Amino acid sequence: MTLPKYKDLDSIVSENDIEQEIFILQKSLFDLRIKRSTNQATKPHLFKHAKRRIAQLQFKKSLIAKN
Repeated sequence: MTLPKYKDLDSIVSENDIEQEIFILQKSLFDLRIKRSTNQATKPHLFKHAKRRIAQLQFKKSLIAKN
């Protein structure tokens, strides 16, 4: 599985869409942390992918806010 690319965010234009996507990713990160703490089967690479996507979305949100 490859890391999420910034170019994939071209379809997201509005701040509301970005905030919704960030919320969904934060919720999935929370669920992954719960699974990890209860020793359920987790895939460690999903943490990295979610954190990277959140960072990309926050960067794009800041660029939209500046314009």
